[in-house]
Amino acid sequence: MFNLFAKASVPSPRPIGGEWSAECARIHASSFAYPWREADIEQLLLAPEIVAAGAIEAKDQTLAGFIMSRTALDEAEILTLAVTPERRRCGIGQSLLSAHLAGLASLGVNRVFLEVDIDNAAARALYERFGFRQVGERKAYYRTEGGKPASALVMRLDLT
Repeated sequence: MFNLFAKASVPSPRPIGGEWSAECARIHASSFAYPWREADIEQLLLAPEIVAAGAIEAKDQTLAGFIMSRTALDEAEILTLAVTPERRRCGIGQSLLSAHLAGLASLGVNRVFLEVDIDNAAARALYERFGFRQVGERKAYYRTEGGKPASALVMRLDLT
C-alpha cells in the first residue's frame, strides 16, 4: 500500500561536472535572489580547483540539489549549496554537506569557509549542526529580492 506520509528517499551525492550546469543554474535560480548564470556555473564546474557533488534522483536522473567548493592548498570555500524547492527539508542539504566535507577531508583540506545570509536561519542551523562557527561578518554582502542589502556571516569549520 502506498503511504502518502512516507519520507522520500534522499539521493546519494555523487560528483558532477559541466554537463549538469543547466540543472544547477535552474536550482540556483530557485534558491537565490541574484542567481549565477549557467555559463558561470559551467565554467566553475570545469575548473580543476572546484569540487562539486549533486544529489541525483534515481527515478528520473534529475538533480535535487548540489554543492560546490573551491579548494586552495589545505583550505576550501563552499561557494554554494542549493536544493530544489520541492525537496527542501528532506535531508538532501545535510546529505550533500556530509559527503562533501568527507570528500574535502580526503583531499587534505583542513579548513572550510563559507558565507551565509545572516537571515537564512535554516542554512545557518545546518552549518552549525556540522560544527561551523562564525568567524566574521560581511556587511551588505548580498542583495535581496527587494534590493535591500543583507549581511553575510563568515563561518569556518576545522576538519582536523
